[in-house]
Order: sequence, then structure tokens, then C-alpha cells
Amino acid sequence: MPEATELETIYSAVEETARLVDAPCSRDRVWPALDTFGKWLDDAHIIFSMGTGARYRGELAFDFSLPKAAGDPYAAALAGGLLEKVDHPIAGLLPEIRDRFTVDAYGVDFGIVGGFRKAVAFFPLAEPQSMKALTELSSIPPALAEHAESFGAAGLDGKVSAIGVDYRSRSWNLYISGLTPEYTRPDAIIPTLRGMGLPEPSEHMLEFIGTSYAMYPTFGWDSTRIERMCFSTRTSDPDLLPARIEPAVGKFAREMPTVHKGEPSYVYAGTVARGEEFFKLASYYQMSSQVSDRVRPAD
Repeated sequence: MPEATELETIYSAVEETARLVDAPCSRDRVWPALDTFGKWLDDAHIIFSMGTGARYRGELAFDFSLPKAAGDPYAAALAGGLLEKVDHPIAGLLPEIRDRFTVDAYGVDFGIVGGFRKAVAFFPLAEPQSMKALTELSSIPPALAEHAESFGAAGLDGKVSAIGVDYRSRSWNLYISGLTPEYTRPDAIIPTLRGMGLPEPSEHMLEFIGTSYAMYPTFGWDSTRIERMCFSTRTSDPDLLPARIEPAVGKFAREMPTVHKGEPSYVYAGTVARGEEFFKLASYYQMSSQVSDRVRPAD
């Protein structure tokens, strides 16, 4: 486990980063997460994320990877008092995934204001899962089967790199990697999003989607509709399109603290949802030498 001084350093980075987005940072709120997961953080991906949408104002996401040996993050969050037990079928999704498939690593999405939000199970990079196999899980809601055919027709079956579960909102994500330009060009993505009941993206968003390599549909539990669709790209450029049109994103990219060596590493994301579209930026504070290099699933 990291020395107490190392956890203090991580907490100081949380405080410093929170000031960049005007998010209130309370030691009483953040330190329980360090107590619960601290033994794994000396060699973990640690990522800070902010967003321009209404649901992200005044919030900072403190996200980190966990090795497979750490076990189910939801169970750890319950034991650490970070989350109350969820009396809902969604609590059974990650255990069934762990029992049926090879899980390479886990991830935690923790809001310094909102607390423990999401657990993510990552499949091995060389073994992404097919949607057909996932639809056979007893705990997967029918939404996946509803959309699997259209995703498959676009060449996206067999490209599921992870599944995320948001226990508070009773929602879940598929993380699909390996998008092709044929899928993300405007004449393809506009009708695709329209067919999902999502609005047509703005010109800025369409330009960004054209650079993306991964997408993350978010589903509720009791409906088959896709709640929102997020597209992402990874770069070392702090002045990518979202940073140029959203000053808060650019400020975050330029001023975010980091301890990892080498080029800065950012994951920009653009989200299309009913009622709004927004951008997010995830910036790596620390990079693991053990866990497969992962990009945070932006929601």
C-alpha cells in the first residue's frame, strides 16, 4: 500500500485540480475513497475529468484503474461505506460478467462531490467481447439486443472493450473501440443518431466525431432507448477542437497537474444527448506500468 505521504500527495492533486473547475473539495468526502482503494493506487492509472454539461458543473471526476486482483469495485465500495447496497438487478451485472468472461482490470469513477458513481470491467485488449455473447447474459437488459443488430451491421460487433455500471443512476455503458471513418463521417453518423432518437449534432460536434475512435452508448435499465452517445479520441494535444471552443476545457488541459513522465495524455469526449450536447476532458495524472493502458470511459 502507498505510504500515507503518497496518499496525501494524491489528495493534494485532487484539491489542486478541483480548484480548476470550481468544485468544492472536502477531505471528508474524498479520503474514504483513498482508504478503500489506496492499496492499489501506487501503480494505477489516475485520471481527472471535467465536463461542460449541466450534470458536470461543479464536479470533478477522480477516476482510477484497479488490477483484477482488487476484485469487484462495487463490493469494495460497499465495504468502505462509499455506497449503500443497491436493491436492484443492476447489482448483479458485473458479477455475472466476471463469472462468464475474462476480466483484465477494473476501473472506478468517483466524483469528489457525488461520490462513488461507476464501476467498470475491462476485457483484455486482445479479446474484446461480441454483443451477441453479452446479450446471452441473464442480467443484461433487453436494450442491448434491441441495438445489437444495427451495431453489428456497422461492423462494431466484437469490439466491446468494457462495460460500466452506474449504481446511483441505474444506468450502464458499453464501450466500443475501433470506430472507422466510414462510421463517423457526417452522412453516416447523422442518420445513425437519428435512428436512436438522438438529436443531430452541431457542426463542431460532427467535426469532433470525425476524429473519434471509440463510442460509449449509455442505457437506462427499464427502457431500450439509448440515453446518450459519447465519442472519444486520445491525444497529447491540449488544443484539440473542444479546448478551442470551450475555454474551461482548454484551461483544464493546460493547468492539470501530472506526475507521469513523457508527453501529456488526454482523452477528449463529445456527448450527444436529448436536450444538450457537451464535451469532456480526461487528463492522466499518473500512468500504470502494470495494468493495460486504458482510456477512461466517458459518459
